[in-house]
Amino acid sequence: MSAPAHIDPRLLRAFLAVAEELHFTRAAARLYVAQQALSRDVRRLERELGAELFVRTTRQVTLTADGERLVPHARRVLAAQDALIAAFGQVRPLLVDLNSPGLRTGRRVLHRARELAPDLELMARYESGLTGAAAEVLAGRLDASFGRYAGLAPALRAGLDHQLVRLEPMAVVLPEEHRLARLDAVPLAELAGESVYAGAGNPRTPEWTGLARELFDGRGIEVASPAPLAVGDEEFQRIMAKTRNPILAVVDFPAMPSTVLRPLIDPVPMSPVSLVWRKGLVHPGIDALRQAANELSAAEGWLRRPAEGWISAIDKSAMNVHK
Repeated sequence: MSAPAHIDPRLLRAFLAVAEELHFTRAAARLYVAQQALSRDVRRLERELGAELFVRTTRQVTLTADGERLVPHARRVLAAQDALIAAFGQVRPLLVDLNSPGLRTGRRVLHRARELAPDLELMARYESGLTGAAAEVLAGRLDASFGRYAGLAPALRAGLDHQLVRLEPMAVVLPEEHRLARLDAVPLAELAGESVYAGAGNPRTPEWTGLARELFDGRGIEVASPAPLAVGDEEFQRIMAKTRNPILAVVDFPAMPSTVLRPLIDPVPMSPVSLVWRKGLVHPGIDALRQAANELSAAEGWLRRPAEGWISAIDKSAMNVHK
């Protein structure tokens, strides 16, 4: 086997679970991860080592000679990692950006992670946009965030890992007096001729503006011109009250005074939300977040794609790559 410069301990944990269970489904359940994700990690380890570790048939999974040779090394590496963490006593707090206090997906994952790892300190932060948060994650001032990973610039993605958590249905926030406010759900075609606010000009949220441009393309919907950059919910609500533009949002967007939130339909546009963290980061809080995300995604059906749903071409491509 060739010797890579670095091996992510998570890949070794995935390998060892399969090596001990000799069954991908049981190993995935043991690690609280999706079977697809586990298989992907094992394939990545095989690529990095330049060796086949398992023989897979429809009936059984067995270790190759290289797989047998790797088992004791993997056990020693993971034991040393656990001992190192224990030797330094209390693990430092993990700083987790939730984007905005009112958004529910990241908050629910964080709360579940706190239940799974009550001895860890998982601290919430609010950076208002994944692009802005990603720069902080890469600089080490944040550890993790949530948002549209595929919409990040390639230079940012190169230093990050991610796990898809939810395909979140999108919605529109309308002034109470708007002509579409009386509808229970707003067909996309009804927004033709409207200028919809989607964060244009905000340097922290270009991934969201890019998603809006893809969604609106060919539908006669305009992305509203940049508004003064608002900091904080109160200022954002004040600026939006002045412009009176509809606002592109998600179905869990927090309530705003004198507005109504309506889901978008025909088709239902989906906003992919990923848990994003710095490549190579080893922290039990990341493990807890990933486990919490897997549990909630499975229990809530967060990754189901509706038959009449819309996913941007860029996001679809990213999801196919990470299957």
